Order: sequence, then C-alpha cells, then structure tokens
Amino acid sequence: MTIYLALEPYKERYTTKYEMLYHALRDALMEGKLVHGDKLPSSRELARMYGFSRGTVSNVLEALAAEGYVAPLAGSGTYVSYQTTNLSLLPFAKREIQLSEWGERIAGMAVPIRETDTHIHGADSHQTLVNDGSEHSKCSEKISFQLGITDMSSFSKEDWNRCLYDETRKMTEKANIDAHKPLGVETLREAIAKHLQRYRGIVADSAQIAIVNGSMQAIALLTQLLAGSGDAVVAESPGYYGIRKAVLASEAVLIEGEVDDQGLVPQPWNAQLLFVTPNRQYPTGAVLNMERRQQLLQWAADQNAFIVEDEYDSEFRHRGKPIETLKSLDTSADLVIYTGTFSKTMMTDIRLGFVVLPRVLVVPFARAKALYEPHPSAILEQRALASFMNSGLYERHLRRMKRIYSHKFTLLRDALKRLTIPIRWVEGDAGLHIFGWWTGAQEDYDAFEKACREAGVEWAKDRTNLNRIGISLGFSHLTDDDLSVGIERMSKAWKLVESTS
Repeated sequence: MTIYLALEPYKERYTTKYEMLYHALRDALMEGKLVHGDKLPSSRELARMYGFSRGTVSNVLEALAAEGYVAPLAGSGTYVSYQTTNLSLLPFAKREIQLSEWGERIAGMAVPIRETDTHIHGADSHQTLVNDGSEHSKCSEKISFQLGITDMSSFSKEDWNRCLYDETRKMTEKANIDAHKPLGVETLREAIAKHLQRYRGIVADSAQIAIVNGSMQAIALLTQLLAGSGDAVVAESPGYYGIRKAVLASEAVLIEGEVDDQGLVPQPWNAQLLFVTPNRQYPTGAVLNMERRQQLLQWAADQNAFIVEDEYDSEFRHRGKPIETLKSLDTSADLVIYTGTFSKTMMTDIRLGFVVLPRVLVVPFARAKALYEPHPSAILEQRALASFMNSGLYERHLRRMKRIYSHKFTLLRDALKRLTIPIRWVEGDAGLHIFGWWTGAQEDYDAFEKACREAGVEWAKDRTNLNRIGISLGFSHLTDDDLSVGIERMSKAWKLVESTS
C-alpha cells in the first residue's frame, strides 16, 4: 500500500531522521490511519519515498516490531499488528473515582494546599538482599551483586555541585520560594513534563506531576488513597516487595498476578487497583507485549480501576530505543498512574521520584501528601535537579551512564553465558541487573549459595508463591574486575558443589 506521512511537524520536534520517521509512523498507527492487517511498503520503498537511508528505515521498522506495532512475515512483508482499543469510559471530568475510606476522609479535609498546585488547564531500590547487604569493596574482598546502587565514580559531580551551589545562593537571597507546595517545586515538575514528552511519549501538564521521596512514597500514598480494608489490589508475583507491604498495611486483599516470560498475564480480576512494571518486569526483566498492554487498559476501563505503572530502571536500554510506556497508550481514559525515580538515573541517595497523576486524582493526592509533608522536603535538591535538567546536563549525564552501564551489562551477560550453573538467565536488553531462574534442586541451591557466600559473593534472591528461586545480579556499581572475579568465584563454587554432591 502507499502511505503519505507529513513529516514537517516532526522536523520541529525531533533532531534525527530516525525519530521523525518513528514518531510519524507510530502516530499514524495510533490514530488509525494505518489499521490492523495493512501491509507497509518495504524498507527500500519507504527510504525512496522520504529520502532516508534504508538503514534508518530498517531500524525504525525493527523498533516498531519490537514494541508490537508491526509484525514482519517472512517472504511476504511487514504488516500492522496494532489494534486500536475502544475504551468505554466516561471523559476525564465526568469520571467517578473510588477512593478508600481513608482516601474519602482525606479528600474532604481542609488541608491547606495552594490552588496553583492542583489546578488543571482543560522506587527506589527494588530489592530484597539475601545476605547482609554490605557495601561493595575491592574485588579481592566481598563482591555484592546487590540492586539499586548507581556508579558514583562516573557521576557528573562538578556539574551537580554547581547546580546545588547556585540554588543555595538563590535560596539564601530569597527564602521560602517553594514552601507549602505539597506537589513539589514547580520548575522541577515542568522539567519532568518536558522530559517525559520528549523521551517517553507521555503528554502531561506539570500540574499532574507530584514530586515524591522515592517511588515507595508514591506507592504507599496511592494504595492508601485507592484501597482500603477488604478492597482487592493486584500485584505481580514475583514483584517488588514494597508493593506487597503497602497493600497489606492498608488492610487490602492482595491478588498475586502470574508472571511469565512476557510479563504479567492479564486476568479478569475483580479489583480496583493494579501495580505493574510493563517495560521491564521486576525482577525478571520481561517486556509486556502490545496485546497484553491493550488487555490491561481494557480491563481497567471495564473495572473503572487504576493501573500504577512503575518504571524503575528501564531508561537504561542497552539495545534499541526505550519501549513504549503504558501511560503513552492511555490517551483517552486517564487510567494509568505513572511513577518514576531519579534514584537510578542520578544517585541512589537522592531519594527523589515523581508520579504522573490522572486529573481526577491530583487534588486527593495533594491533600494526602500535604498531611505528611505540609512543607515539601529536599527543596534544595529539587531546585538543583530542575536546573540540572533544564540546562541539558541531565540528558548528557544519561547518555554517559547509558554507555557505561551498557558496557557492564554486555560484560556480565557474556560471562554468564559461559557458566555451567543450573540457572536459566532471562533474556533482556535494559536495566541495571540480570535475572535468572534456578533450575536445579533446592539442596543444590542451598549448597551453592553457601559456597558463594564463603567465597565472598552475594546476590538478591526472590522466591515466588510457586516456590521457584529467582536470582538477580546487580552490576551498575561494580567495576569490570569485580564482575569478572565475581563470576569466576561463582563458577568455582558450583564446581565445588558438584564435586561433593
């Protein structure tokens, strides 16, 4: 078929031909200009039509195929696989939300909040360490493959310190600039909104964005607001243990959602809240395919439920472009609450995260947060981070860290492939850890873990309700030597187990 894409609007928004063509094709799919079953022109034809190199066109088609928008059929061509979902839900302004009893009470309280913070125009460390979590040291000593630790040796210290200094000076000259704003510093919320639209395809007003003290605060507040005693909440299993704690603390009923190699398996749950990590399932790293994403959105529409999309470290993609967010697909119904954190992209101890709220939840969330923080914390860090982002330093920092983490990822992945240990490593191409399922006997795992611990090697372990053992190896904070020595010790430990069994 012949397609005509107006690329002029995209030339103003994107700097590369790849981005222009990718977003033009994706928008044509999302808007129904290209429908399920349509055959796309060949890469050669598209290159000729728009004056791009064939390599650029091929990369765009590969990215769309990886995200489930199109599907190549050997010997036939590339076909549209995306199907527009007809979400039957009331418009934003007319939607009736179901708050918990606690949420209803807090929504009706006269907690002081600034009107400018709520007016709408129109993690954290996801880990459970098996051992003592000791800090990483030299490779000759203990090597801990713990999760959620950033590489501070490569952090942009001078640039960050300059932003901190400038904002400290401004705050001493004029005090209380950002006081009593429970949703956080406005300049940071605006910077996050711009970043999300440019890099994650999420269009949101800065008034919908709240700054939180790490993603766990967002998870806890959202659970309190939306789930009370006896209410059902769905969370992935295996998944982030902090979500489980938040659900049980709210006296809600936890429904453990099954996870396979394609992520969460959609079911007709009778629940009003769902937590999911679609772009990189925690801890397995599985990517939720397009069909399941659409099923989850339809489920939420049918149930009048909310989906909390937790994106904890998938900004670091080692091959290709970042996967489409669930929030970017939620263009009409405002079903998805999107959470992110700077603890992985900046530094572990910065403890700043954010949440993109549906319009109907902005005021309840602001009042809930004001109850705990009438004066927002870390204002200096929030202002410095806004400056860091607005100056382009954050994007430059991300590019540098992506190169560094991709190198470590490749080194560790290739080393693990050479091991003969009974672990099935889950294929992945993003994030700051590699996950695998133990395929041997329980007693062999116990002996292996003990031998590794005695050799000075630790990792994070996850045990599912199916009694399967998952192993997560975090690599972001380790040096090349650490990674090589750690894998060598694991190999020797397994040989010792084999010789004594």
